[in-house]
Order: sequence, then C-alpha cells, then structure tokens
Amino acid sequence: MTAKSTTHRYGNVAIIIHWLSAALILALMGSGFRASDLGESDTKVAILQVHIPLGIAILLLTIARIGWWMFADRKPDSLPMASWQERSSRAVHILFYVVILGMAASGIGMMILSGAGSIIFDEASGALPDFWDYLPRRPHGIGVRFMIALFMLHVGAALYHQVIKKDGLIGRMWFSQ
Repeated sequence: MTAKSTTHRYGNVAIIIHWLSAALILALMGSGFRASDLGESDTKVAILQVHIPLGIAILLLTIARIGWWMFADRKPDSLPMASWQERSSRAVHILFYVVILGMAASGIGMMILSGAGSIIFDEASGALPDFWDYLPRRPHGIGVRFMIALFMLHVGAALYHQVIKKDGLIGRMWFSQ
C-alpha cells in the first residue's frame, strides 16, 4: 500500500489519520464527559491534563488532514450510491471538520478566558473555575452532542455499506494485506 490514495482505496496516510482521529475523538468524548461530571478535584485536573493535549492533537490532525486532501492527495472515486447518499456523505464529512474546529476553538477559548490552563498544568495554584461561567462552554457542550450524532451517522452508514450492500466500503479505509 502506498502513502497516497488510488482511485479505489485510501492510502496509508489517510488511513492512519482517519483511525487515529477516531480513537482520539472517542477518548476526548469520554474524558470530557467524565471531567464534566466531576466537581473540583484532583481527578478532574488529571483528566483535563489528558483531555487538553488530546484536543490539541485532534486539532493538528484535522489541519493535517485538510492540508493532505488539499495539497498532497486525492480521495478515491465514490462507490455507486444514490445521489442523496452521496450528498449526505459529503455533508457529514464537512460537518465533522466544522465541529472539530469549533470544539477546538471553544476549548481553547475556555482555557484562555478562565485561566484554567495554568492551574491544570501546575504553573499556578488554585481551584479550577466553573467552566459554565465562560461563554465557550455552551458551544463546547453542544458540539460534543453534534459529534456523537455525526459519529453515529458515519458508523451507521459504514456498517450499512459493509453488511447490507456488501460493497467493501470499510475495506477501502483499512490497510491492505
């Protein structure tokens, strides 16, 4: 398999970015919901010490993915499907980018406005602020719910193609033998 995609399969770079992004997004959602459920505690700080760098990593991966598709590679040809499915697929992928970038912006905004970054990463002492006191917290919470919906649509569509249509869609986004 090559780094770049062919007309029928995604290349290794796209595959690695895709699956690494999926794993990081799941970890971000889990750690974010867990931290949100906690009050002021050392556990919340420890979770945020992981959550924030993971958020930065997914932001950088998303920027790399956009750059990869714009400047270095071309996506494989679409599989035959109804036009509404093709449009829906494109819309879900674009919305993934929008939500990821929005989540990163709101997360960075919360850290800057609240000053919590210095507390979380031991540069200053003190209690964590109530993040709900800062405007970016609400879009961050709404964004994760959109991310869950997009994730479910994406996985559901992939399983539909794999199990019902049996057109090998998932195999195109996995490493070849």
